[in-house]
Amino acid sequence: MPQPDVHSAAPAAATQGSQAARQPASADGVWRVEGYGTVLSIGHGRLQEYQTTEISCLKGVSAKRTASGAYRAGDGTVLTVLPEGSLRVAGSPGDRRLRRIAELPDTCDRDRPMPKDPVTAFDVFWQSFEENYPFFAAKGIDWHSVRETYRPKVNADTTRDELFAVFSEMVAPLHDAHVTVFDGERRFYRVRPGTTVPGEELDSKAKNHVVRRDLKGRKPQEFANGRISYADLPGRQGYLRISGFAAYDRNDRSYAAQLAELRTALDTVLTRERTASLKGLIIDLRINGGGSDALGLHIAQRLTDTPYLAYRKRTRYTRPQPIPVRPAKDSPRYTGPVAVLTGGSTFSAGETFTQALMDRPGRTVRVGEHTQGVFSDVLDRRLPNGMAVWLPNEEFLTRSGRTFDGGGIPPHLRTPVFTKEEFEKNRDSAFDKAVAVLRDQ
Repeated sequence: MPQPDVHSAAPAAATQGSQAARQPASADGVWRVEGYGTVLSIGHGRLQEYQTTEISCLKGVSAKRTASGAYRAGDGTVLTVLPEGSLRVAGSPGDRRLRRIAELPDTCDRDRPMPKDPVTAFDVFWQSFEENYPFFAAKGIDWHSVRETYRPKVNADTTRDELFAVFSEMVAPLHDAHVTVFDGERRFYRVRPGTTVPGEELDSKAKNHVVRRDLKGRKPQEFANGRISYADLPGRQGYLRISGFAAYDRNDRSYAAQLAELRTALDTVLTRERTASLKGLIIDLRINGGGSDALGLHIAQRLTDTPYLAYRKRTRYTRPQPIPVRPAKDSPRYTGPVAVLTGGSTFSAGETFTQALMDRPGRTVRVGEHTQGVFSDVLDRRLPNGMAVWLPNEEFLTRSGRTFDGGGIPPHLRTPVFTKEEFEKNRDSAFDKAVAVLRDQ
């Protein structure tokens, strides 16, 4: 989660009736990222993240300056500190507000490092959720009661295996696919009951089913490391399948590389001739593991001629920030009817993209089943004993203020999605319904 460097213009002094050139203010110093439990220390061409709670401070990501205001972390993520005092993370829509503070919090004192015992690890784990997780009330979870139940089970002699089991039991009732407990290669998470994680086996099975049954054996065009595919259908309809919003480039994990691959795909598929002739477009997100929300917005920009609101984002401590969809410039755009296929294996960025099409001008219908119900970016929280946890801290709001976390976005037209019976009886009810709906437009 990185990218920063701030350059704000300071008023120049007037000299002999004129003003000297404005000089950029340095971003060096200490900044609190409002709503994200994070403090950034910037200086000497480097950015250091500190993951903080009321009781803890642990070093997080470090990044090296690559250009004025821009820093690149070890995983390729680019962080940019903007002049007005905000942080932009590549691939994540919107900005995060920065507030300059005098120094690192007292809990970051280098002379008093965090203890690594099991009880301290437990307290930091619990506190990280207490301060950041927005959905306890909606899910009927009393997090304070959870602490009362499990903290007595942890002491100085608690083994690592026992502590991992405690953490797993604490978060299991959340059924939140964006909550993951890590201990080395070991991890624990739970998805919404009755749904399936969109892994390679299911993705391959679904793709083969669509090609064989729906496309009558015709191979679609493939792009972006096979994660995007397109085929023309009879009746001047199109079929666009997107299995994720990440891993488009095998060799470069940066957002810029993923965006370049997406643009190549969209420029090939949404040509001027095709956008003018299509009478309907099916977008298949039924097996979609998520990725960068901004890539979904980029696709939405090719599906409208009119600006509109995709959604609003907020944390428990920040006001809702509007995230717009603006029509793509200098590129053909398709503005006709769209049918979006979704299911329980539509995760994360697949869901934010689905939400970004809800208020799209023109007819957009959702077919299939509820999406998974996880929208936020994840906070990567390190624990003093070397374990870690991911948790969400953002809400994605509709224009009316509704969120779909937990239950997912519902379809307009409900059909089975890649069930055992659908495979065995060679059916694809969602696809057939979408074809029929678009044909009748």
